[in-house]
Amino acid sequence: MAAKDQDKSKLKKRKQISGGAKPDAPSSSPKKPKLLAVKHSKAPKNDLKKPFKGSEHTKPFKGSEHTKSGPKMEKTDPMSKRERRINAKDLAEARKKKRKPYYTLEQELAHLWEKMRVRNIGKEDRAKLITEALQKMKGKIAEIAGSHVSSRVLQTCVKYCSKSENDAVFEELQPHFLTLSSNKYGVHLVKKMLDNASKKQLAVVISSLHGHVAQLLRQVVGSDVIEHAYQLGNATQKQELLMELYSVELQIFKDLVTMKESSLKDIMSKLSLPKPSVVRHMTSVIQPILEKGIVDHSIIHRILMEYLNIADQTSATDVLQQLSGPLLVRMIHTRDGSRLGMLCVKHGSAKERKKIIKGMKDHVQKIARDQCGSMVLVCIISVVDDTKLLTKIVIHGVQENLEELIDDKNGRRFLLQLLHPKCTRYFTPDELASLDLSLDSLSGKVKGSSEEVKPNDDTEETETEANTSSDPVETLNMVEGGKKDPSVRREELLVKSGLAERLIDVCIENSDKLLKSNFGKDVIYEVAIGGADGILKPTMEDKLNALHEAIASVVAEPKSEESKEEHVLENFHSSRTIRKLILDCPAFASTLWKSALNGKCEMWASGHSGKVISAFLESSDSAVVAQAKKELQPLIDRGILKIQEKQAVKKA
Repeated sequence: MAAKDQDKSKLKKRKQISGGAKPDAPSSSPKKPKLLAVKHSKAPKNDLKKPFKGSEHTKPFKGSEHTKSGPKMEKTDPMSKRERRINAKDLAEARKKKRKPYYTLEQELAHLWEKMRVRNIGKEDRAKLITEALQKMKGKIAEIAGSHVSSRVLQTCVKYCSKSENDAVFEELQPHFLTLSSNKYGVHLVKKMLDNASKKQLAVVISSLHGHVAQLLRQVVGSDVIEHAYQLGNATQKQELLMELYSVELQIFKDLVTMKESSLKDIMSKLSLPKPSVVRHMTSVIQPILEKGIVDHSIIHRILMEYLNIADQTSATDVLQQLSGPLLVRMIHTRDGSRLGMLCVKHGSAKERKKIIKGMKDHVQKIARDQCGSMVLVCIISVVDDTKLLTKIVIHGVQENLEELIDDKNGRRFLLQLLHPKCTRYFTPDELASLDLSLDSLSGKVKGSSEEVKPNDDTEETETEANTSSDPVETLNMVEGGKKDPSVRREELLVKSGLAERLIDVCIENSDKLLKSNFGKDVIYEVAIGGADGILKPTMEDKLNALHEAIASVVAEPKSEESKEEHVLENFHSSRTIRKLILDCPAFASTLWKSALNGKCEMWASGHSGKVISAFLESSDSAVVAQAKKELQPLIDRGILKIQEKQAVKKA
């Protein structure tokens, strides 16, 4: 019952609150509830967050007396963008001055450098600016040489300063060459000092590097200094840099050997150095360099070649496996690097050869034009059996700019190897020797085995099989080359790939230009005769006849005295090329006689063209000889056409 009475009293109170006071209620009525009064005096939340303009409830500005901070502050105007930018610049300048003790000096040097480095400045004005800059830096060169700005200023000063000023800078920097060689900005100054150093100064720099060659070669920055010194040094200085990389004994006692012992094998035999210790020391030097990928320098290529010549089978295989791949593309621009590339191709497994070829993708044109890199391509097409992969990457890469490649001194080697393999006219004895290069430790029989290791047939090995073999001995290719017949491989790369057809078309379109070219004449000659062993004749007889007609049409052009260009029969290169074609290709001799020279020999009987005309008498085509003899014999009798003594003896 008590609970019911409490509920009724609560209900009555709620009715009184909701109904409010009646209009005729006396003034002594109870006060209004506080709930309603609070409700009308409180503003909405949204109005506090976003007050209307001019409202009394606007948010007080920072620093006013209404803030919690208490003290009254005056209102300040906000800074403009320009003022903020200037303020930020001043703050940055202040920080740099605290951080860099020579910041003001560097700013002054940079101002002078902007004036002295322009091209159209006079020598006297530049000399004054350089002298002023060196005076400002005197006594502080070593401290500021590692700075980005000061290093550039010093490089310009060293390049254009006088000998006395150069000597002064050299003396001040001499104790700090080793430190600067490891600095990413100072290294450029050291290289510039080496470029402008005298023989005595160069010897001082190289001697200061003694004992630190291996350490610097492991650094991307420091290896540049070692390579620069190696390139500029003479044979003795180069050997001095190499000695400490061979063994600890040679690092301590650098005067033990002379230039007579140039190779590592000769040094080891003279000093009776134990081979295991030398291999162990060189491995500790080479492995960090290979792991970091610092393989661009010629001194490293020389070390690797010397190492492979003395290393055992396992060590040599491990190094070749690390080099096989995209890393090799960065090495084949030097003589030793090119030979390393050939060794990787010859002794590599199918998997490793595939890595090497795929690493050359998009670089074939550049490699083909390089003097040393082109020999690696020649080795690849002479050894690798996977002609499908070669066609996809190498042959298609060559065909992109075939016309320019034909007329390039180095680019034509790849084509000439396919047309006439290992011809002594196109390859030097040293280049031919490099193609036959091999390692004793990787050739013949494996140690501990009575049977010779069979060569890998990379035409039949699948990618899965290549990836399964992890043992260096199992993946090693002991015999240079694959199982495929060289003539079959050559035909697949030259004829079936479409290269020969494209090559003949380019020769037809540019016959005049290629005949007169010092390098292109060899390619058009080999194509016109059908290649060595007549490899092009069975499938492209019609194309070759079209090329013969194109050359004959160029020869048939009338001789013009007004034209500045020489006629092909009077040009030094083209006249000799056409003469060789007459002697070596009977089909061409017959076409040329009928289309261009029949009845016109008298006008070409003197000069370079006379040698071309007389070559018809030595042609292997008897019909051509008989036709030519009728027209040439009267010219010989009248003394207009002169023939060589050999031809006269043969005729008699």
